[in-house]
Amino acid sequence: MDNRINENRKKIRLLRTQMLEAEAAIRAQIGRDEDCTETSLVLMAMRAEMSALSKERGRLGDDREPILVEQLMHPRRAPATRLILPAKRHRASKNSQAELGAIDDALTCSA
Repeated sequence: MDNRINENRKKIRLLRTQMLEAEAAIRAQIGRDEDCTETSLVLMAMRAEMSALSKERGRLGDDREPILVEQLMHPRRAPATRLILPAKRHRASKNSQAELGAIDDALTCSA
């Protein structure tokens, strides 16, 4: 029984890596604006096989431990980080207000 469980786990692990590779190939084909029908059909067949293997895994009683494919599982892109700065307030000092007033007076007098 344990041998069948281990074989099943190996098949699932292999199938997951093949599915990830097929998904990457589909993304690349779409990026190049190519037809990805064949690869998509292969991926759908892999999903059907995965479903059958997971049902068999449940019948064998191996539902407790996850089957991980860690080296191939990575996010597609890094999470965005945004730096939020408080709004700056521009306050004129008393000296600059006096200078602006003097400039305004000079402009109105010369006109």
